[in-house]
Amino acid sequence: MEGLLMRGRALPVLATCSCQLSGAVPRRFHHCAPGRAQRLVLSRVFQPQNLREDQVLSLEGKSGDLTCKSQQLMLQVGLIHPASPGCYHLLPYAVRAMEKLVRVIDQEMQAIGGQKVNMPSLSPAELWRATDRWDLMGKELLRLRDRHGKDYCLGPTHEEAITALVASQKKLSYKQLPLLLYQVTRKFRDEPRPRFGLLRGREFYMKDMYTFDSSPEAARQTYGLVCDAYCSLLDRLGLPFIKVQAHVGSVGGTMSHEFQLPVDVGEDRLAICPSCSFSANVETLDVSQTNCPACRGPLTETKGIEVGHTFYLGTKYSSVFNAQFTDVHCKPHLAEMGCYGLGVTRILAAAIEVLSTEDCVRWPCLLAPYQVCLIPPKKGSKEAAATGLTEQLYDHVTEVVPQLRGEMLLDDRAHLTIGNRLKDAKKFGYPYVVIAGKRALEDPAHFEVWHQNAGEVIFLTQEGVVELLTQVQTV
Repeated sequence: MEGLLMRGRALPVLATCSCQLSGAVPRRFHHCAPGRAQRLVLSRVFQPQNLREDQVLSLEGKSGDLTCKSQQLMLQVGLIHPASPGCYHLLPYAVRAMEKLVRVIDQEMQAIGGQKVNMPSLSPAELWRATDRWDLMGKELLRLRDRHGKDYCLGPTHEEAITALVASQKKLSYKQLPLLLYQVTRKFRDEPRPRFGLLRGREFYMKDMYTFDSSPEAARQTYGLVCDAYCSLLDRLGLPFIKVQAHVGSVGGTMSHEFQLPVDVGEDRLAICPSCSFSANVETLDVSQTNCPACRGPLTETKGIEVGHTFYLGTKYSSVFNAQFTDVHCKPHLAEMGCYGLGVTRILAAAIEVLSTEDCVRWPCLLAPYQVCLIPPKKGSKEAAATGLTEQLYDHVTEVVPQLRGEMLLDDRAHLTIGNRLKDAKKFGYPYVVIAGKRALEDPAHFEVWHQNAGEVIFLTQEGVVELLTQVQTV
């Protein structure tokens, strides 16, 4: 750690100033003008790219077949890198996008009263044996044994752990309910054949929430509240989704819904009624059922990627661990529970799968790793005189548009043509690309602005660029 610090200050990871773009040799940690934010530059980003399929197969085995668009793009542009079958390194761009997604999730969960916790990934076997899921989960549980011979699993979910935690609070009052506890942590599942990159892996990030209520009626109200928050989240991300009835599976309970993104590569089959609001995962229907159980109209079928799942549990877990609260008369009652999952890394991959072209990543606007990429002229070109204008624009925007501080990246690879850097910018999926090209030499200078998600190109003065970027929303 000593090597990361100098005179008590952390070293900048991605920083440059005008001397670097103009060709002057800067001191090792040269700062821009006092009070000015340091410029983030593309040349310093760690972003291994363009893995060939044979390289992926050598790292992942047969399960690494490039079978979906999101997996191909995330490998090609350097968002992820395979570590072992079903496990990936998340690289800087992907981590930035995931951190933004977690911020949006936090906003939605805390808006309905959610409180964030963090539970151990290592879960004692006795908790799972108490609910019979140690055997019920079968080979899906990643199990291990410590030096003392004690059995554990790496948790794919935390119903047992959270219920035992709440049960340990012997003086829980009805006044503290509903209790909504959630976390965003790594989860583990021993997939027999990991595939589709982050869509189905052995290790992944999930948001899991567990709720405790005083009555079945109150628990159903909380269930509806969380489902509405999931709808709000997916709406904010601009992702088309369907809420469908689902099977409770090994989690259990009496009611369950999935939040699905319709896409051809999806592994779930969904039955949709065009005439009414009914929709369900096909596994919940009778084998021979072709008509809507609600209106008797014909059902249509589509495929989907599950990004969220909700369960009404009742007292399935609270009865095992004796998770109780006391009512107004100080009498004990079992808490009514629900659990709710969002696949965090899966949402990232599914969003890319749904929104992107075959060659270019497209992000939900809120999740783009960087909102703006600035491309100065090529070194030695006749437009090179406009290099300083790009730097001035960068500095001005970061000063007058606060939400874009840390959201702008300067493609300082001035040895490349503007065309080559624009091609990369399209591939990486920055919502806005601002280029200092031929028209930057005009008086007044005009910048070429690519609004990627809208599919339009416009020419704007510096004032026009600032006005446009002021409208950008961030989290």
